[in-house]
Amino acid sequence: MLAIIMASFLGWLLRQTFGARPWADEDDAIETYHSEAVLQTPPARIGLWAFLAVVTSLFALFLSAYSIRMELPDWRALEEPKLLWLNTAFLIFGSVAFQRARDAAASSQIQGVKTGLILGGMFTIAFLAGQLWAWQQLNAAGFFLTSNPANAFFYLLTALHGLHLLGGLWFWAKATVKVWNGAKVGEVQLTVQLCTVYWHFLLLVWLVLFGLLLST
Repeated sequence: MLAIIMASFLGWLLRQTFGARPWADEDDAIETYHSEAVLQTPPARIGLWAFLAVVTSLFALFLSAYSIRMELPDWRALEEPKLLWLNTAFLIFGSVAFQRARDAAASSQIQGVKTGLILGGMFTIAFLAGQLWAWQQLNAAGFFLTSNPANAFFYLLTALHGLHLLGGLWFWAKATVKVWNGAKVGEVQLTVQLCTVYWHFLLLVWLVLFGLLLST
């Protein structure tokens, strides 16, 4: 079921991406209505969708293993730190900031791109710092990695999600440096678009993970 939900979301994102219609425009200025339309999909975009398909399968497998493992008698559910709610808000705000950066890039507003990228990165870093703090709270309360399968899965799933965000921050940093060094919108527009899709995807993954953790 989780795989179906993620696949449906990916399908919606694909329709949104290709619905943007990055066509080759008019060959002749006089013939404004009739022009050759050729779909041009950058290799980076194809690579991102392939990567997201792999990540979706990976998380679906781990969530399936989580659901199966929790049925065994040695499973003792842990109480999730309240801090996770704040961390979730940080990730939502980060995703919104990236969307604003994408919209600004589409409108050729470089200042909006700068603001969106900075806010998106700051909220993401705040989320990761909050996750580490939540780990410290659990350790201080005696919920160690090896003391219970539920604990191990919590650390594993949150660490896996955090590592994917760290990887995204590498591309975010490259785009942010380019923008602050005076790059034009066209030079970073594709990177901003792909980062936005990636952050939306990881937000969805986290909401699924968080919902599952809360319900079990």
